[in-house]
Amino acid sequence: MKIIGPDYLVFGVDDVEGCRRFLLDYGLLEGKEHYYSALDGTGIVLRERNDPSLPAALESGSQLRETVYGVADEATLEAIAAELRKDRDVSFDDDGVLRCFDDMGFALGFRVTQRKTIALAAEKVNAPGDEERRAINHTGASEEMNAQPRSLSHVVYFVPDSARAEAFYSRLGFICTDRFTHVGPFLRPAGTLDHHTLFLIQAPAFMTGIEHFTFHLGGPTELMMAGSRFVQKGYQSFWGPGRHRLGSNWFWYFNSPFGCHIEYDADMDLHDNDWQPREAMPGADNSQYFLLAPREKWAPGPDDARA
Repeated sequence: MKIIGPDYLVFGVDDVEGCRRFLLDYGLLEGKEHYYSALDGTGIVLRERNDPSLPAALESGSQLRETVYGVADEATLEAIAAELRKDRDVSFDDDGVLRCFDDMGFALGFRVTQRKTIALAAEKVNAPGDEERRAINHTGASEEMNAQPRSLSHVVYFVPDSARAEAFYSRLGFICTDRFTHVGPFLRPAGTLDHHTLFLIQAPAFMTGIEHFTFHLGGPTELMMAGSRFVQKGYQSFWGPGRHRLGSNWFWYFNSPFGCHIEYDADMDLHDNDWQPREAMPGADNSQYFLLAPREKWAPGPDDARA
């Protein structure tokens, strides 16, 4: 089943205007009906918490109300419907979205993806010995450089039974790329090579919900620029910047008004079916190669001279 990844996430929130401002400051583009998108059209939908059109909320009160995945074609959509009808109710809504609930109670949707193909160069690095460098007289960074989210990358769930949750998504063609022991798997659907679009974290039932979501940027410099600009706007950094071990992606997490974290990420590993999953114990040593500590701008002065 060629599921590509999340097309959009739906949140039911108390402060729509505050969440709107947050997403615009994060770098998403504002569309119709409270839709906020990356450059390829994947994005976030905002609704009032009590909007009757929303799926039922999780008992935990998580503000994530639905995850809608994009799939490659109608054949995939029909295959998903046939599989899920074996043991649960599914429905096709007027908007063409196939809807159901997973085994942990998360509302899911599937549709033929509406993401747009984008053609944007990735970050180029000048390194001795590498012919793929930046063009002569092109600077590597500038105050004006664009650092917009390009695509909705992945979503992370707290779940009370990670093995059962993994089994459900395996039915839909998700495979484990790597795993944290006693925590849960990183899962890649068949329609993408991204290291993961879903990560499951074992947690007590009262925590069931979303831990974070993130968008891909064009490279580590874009990530550092976007994160620095976000900090300058007054938003609180939670973890990062740094680089993960599993997936290799650069990361920078922030607190958000969605009751979860939001991340910028860049340069995630790509894997096919020849990849052999790794397993690691959770913890700082296996979560990151390095972690940087941002500080206010600084320049050396005479008092900083060293003999």
